[in-house]
Amino acid sequence: MSGTELKIGASGRSLLANPPPWPNGKRCAVAFTFDMDADSILHLAHHKNATNLVASMSMLQYGPRVAMPRILGLFREFGIKQTFFIPAWCIERYPEVIEAVLADGHEIAHHGYIHEHPNELSRDREEYWLRRGIEVFERVIGKRPVGYRAPSYRFSRNSLDLLLAEGFRYDASLMGDEVPYLLTNGKSSLVELPAHYAMDDWAHYMVGRDFNYMMPIKAPTHAMDVFKAEFDAAWRHGALWISVWHPFLSGRLARFEAIAALLEYMTDKGNVWFAPLSEITEYVEGLVASGKWTPRTDHLPQYPEPIPELDEGL
Repeated sequence: MSGTELKIGASGRSLLANPPPWPNGKRCAVAFTFDMDADSILHLAHHKNATNLVASMSMLQYGPRVAMPRILGLFREFGIKQTFFIPAWCIERYPEVIEAVLADGHEIAHHGYIHEHPNELSRDREEYWLRRGIEVFERVIGKRPVGYRAPSYRFSRNSLDLLLAEGFRYDASLMGDEVPYLLTNGKSSLVELPAHYAMDDWAHYMVGRDFNYMMPIKAPTHAMDVFKAEFDAAWRHGALWISVWHPFLSGRLARFEAIAALLEYMTDKGNVWFAPLSEITEYVEGLVASGKWTPRTDHLPQYPEPIPELDEGL
């Protein structure tokens, strides 16, 4: 087995088949990623009536206006750089936030233009919005993005081809492992940096009548039990821990206190590699190129069309 072989239980079972060797002998890699959607999702969901949904607007704009300075301050205090996925429309709408993120040395990655859902679009429309977002990056940020997360994880069967054609080096939309892996279309490939729903604050906190989300709200301590348990397991087994936070949700006082406590717990535990996703990608690419580690590869699309069995009346 390549990498650091970590075992659990009396049987000595290894729960990760192929953990990567993290830099300087670190036990795991950690990335706090933030999807700063702001009010883009409201305009997308209620284009004609968004300006009349004032309470929801205020809830979402809390993210860039109140939460983002709080988030940046915490990572400045810990000296950690992370990744912010921001729809290009929000890059245009909230330039002062973008300036602050870049001034602190964080990565900004592609998250659609206005949080459109790629797997509900034709290939041409998906390509249009992807390229429109890239144009905003080039104009406002001064360079093309290297990373992408599909809005709402809605990666389509065309997404990989389009990302590869535009030179993206990583995606962070899928949920197929606890370590990085590769996605290929048979011609070229990129690095997949997976997360999963338990590591997304939306499932723990989101309530919004205008979005038809009326789930029970967890106490921050309950939510952090989930994130902490996932971290402890990642630390034991050498995994990649990627969490997904929305500033308008987790930037609230009690929830953000809990994030700060979690970050402090991680640093106290030690042997943790904190890095933005672009840096993790560069490291994985280096491992692969040197032959020091070989991740698994998934070929997409797995199913270019609906499976025929159900067309036979099963």
